[in-house]
Amino acid sequence: MQYDVFVVGGGPSGATAADDLARAGHKVALLDRAGRIKPCGGAIPPRLIADFEIPEDQIVAHITTARMISPTGRAVDIPIENGFVGMVDREHFDEFLRVRAAGHGAARLTGTFLRAERDKDGTHVVWREKATGKEQRSATKLVIGADGARSNVARAEVPGGDKIPYVIAYHEIIKAPPANDVYDPDRCDVIYDGRISPDFYGWVFPHGTSCSVGMGTEKPEADLKEATAALRKMSGLEGCETIRREGAPIPLHPMDRWDNGRDVVLAGDAAGVVAPSSGEGIYYAMVGGRVAATAAQAALKSGKAKDLRLARKLFMREHKTVFRVLRQMQDAYYKSDDRRERFVSLCHDIDVQRLTFEAYMNKKLVAARPLAHIKIGIKNMLHLTGLVRPGYI
Repeated sequence: MQYDVFVVGGGPSGATAADDLARAGHKVALLDRAGRIKPCGGAIPPRLIADFEIPEDQIVAHITTARMISPTGRAVDIPIENGFVGMVDREHFDEFLRVRAAGHGAARLTGTFLRAERDKDGTHVVWREKATGKEQRSATKLVIGADGARSNVARAEVPGGDKIPYVIAYHEIIKAPPANDVYDPDRCDVIYDGRISPDFYGWVFPHGTSCSVGMGTEKPEADLKEATAALRKMSGLEGCETIRREGAPIPLHPMDRWDNGRDVVLAGDAAGVVAPSSGEGIYYAMVGGRVAATAAQAALKSGKAKDLRLARKLFMREHKTVFRVLRQMQDAYYKSDDRRERFVSLCHDIDVQRLTFEAYMNKKLVAARPLAHIKIGIKNMLHLTGLVRPGYI
């Protein structure tokens, strides 16, 4: 079959791109390796639930509080006003997205991308079928690479695709304990502690009957399993049954270029779209899939490869400022335990809490309260310069 678009990667980004293209009437293939579950806290904001029509049965927990924990054990609880953060289990959520795309006409293929070839007949994706181990060759007009942070498509096809910096994330899915003094099934805990992660953070994210406990780091010398064991002990979860363990690279910032100027465009982690500071990826992956599909449709209609650039333009137009602010925050506060202590102290401020969650829930920086922004800026400066002790303002 001659496909209009061949999507490599069946995570949230690839599945979203395939679904959008199939709904638009295009012949689309969705190639997924199968059997791989990405380590992920699983948080999705209300905007994702609305924009991508996620049904309630995919939400395994409704989080109403976020707890920030400092290196000295200081805990700041931030209530999520007028709503909740949804939690999903990637094992089931990703498959739901793939099934939905197939239901709208996408052809599901199971295997591994090997390379793209071009000849007088056009572009062909060469892939290895999982069931038979045989190489297959599929004709297509365009390719969307949505195959993760170490994307084979990006490395082979897009300039700079072999040089994407990343952190390593690791988590353990455990059987959740009953609610108790330290574990709340309606609360996410974010742990800023150099003993858990020297340059990022650890997390305890409830998933209903299970729970994700993990951490991330850019330091290759860090022992991820040892750090996660320490986090479980710190959180009173050391005796809980371990269901599965997963690790994967998480990109640090968007690539400067997402297309090869011919027939390939990247999406999701392959394009580097994970939010700095928070490490949030599901929402941005799905947006990345949507803009890649939009760019592909434009290129198919016009016949002009330059229209593939639209994917990055659309994404950065809406999210560039948020990514820049989050990167500045990570660079400022994640470099030492002293800075992390000050960051958690800053989170005591009610204006910080409200503006942070308004931005998270709606994916936009809030400019409606300029005085609050000024006050936060002053407090931020005082904390960073050390003119105040943590906890005093």
